Amino acid sequence: MSQELTTGIKGRIDITVDDSVSAMKAASGEMDVFGTPYVIALMEQTADKSVRPYLEEGCATVGTLVNIRHIAATPMGMAAYAESELTEVDGRRLVFHVAVYDAVGLVAEGTHERFIIFKEKFMKKTNNRGKE
Repeated sequence: MSQELTTGIKGRIDITVDDSVSAMKAASGEMDVFGTPYVIALMEQTADKSVRPYLEEGCATVGTLVNIRHIAATPMGMAAYAESELTEVDGRRLVFHVAVYDAVGLVAEGTHERFIIFKEKFMKKTNNRGKE
């Protein structure tokens, strides 16, 4: 998939927590805090973007596993950021350590797995799902 894809690649994305990423918006809870589905999405986005420059033309990554602990609530208006580090490359399988922090400290952390796919082949298979 790529000649330069090695462990140690890092990523970071900064956000400000607002209504668009709240638990209420995600329908994952009743509180006006950074929602777990959006915490996970930020972790996935950070990992994906960190390796994009290393992928061959026509390739992308897709998430296949998330194992995190969401340990602190982040209020609306607070700055937060996600960090990722590629810790394992096993063929097309990529494993990342992911974490989210806010202005106070650690919010969530864990591991995230992605697979390198060929976009055209992936979409053809997906669009034919159930038609065989």
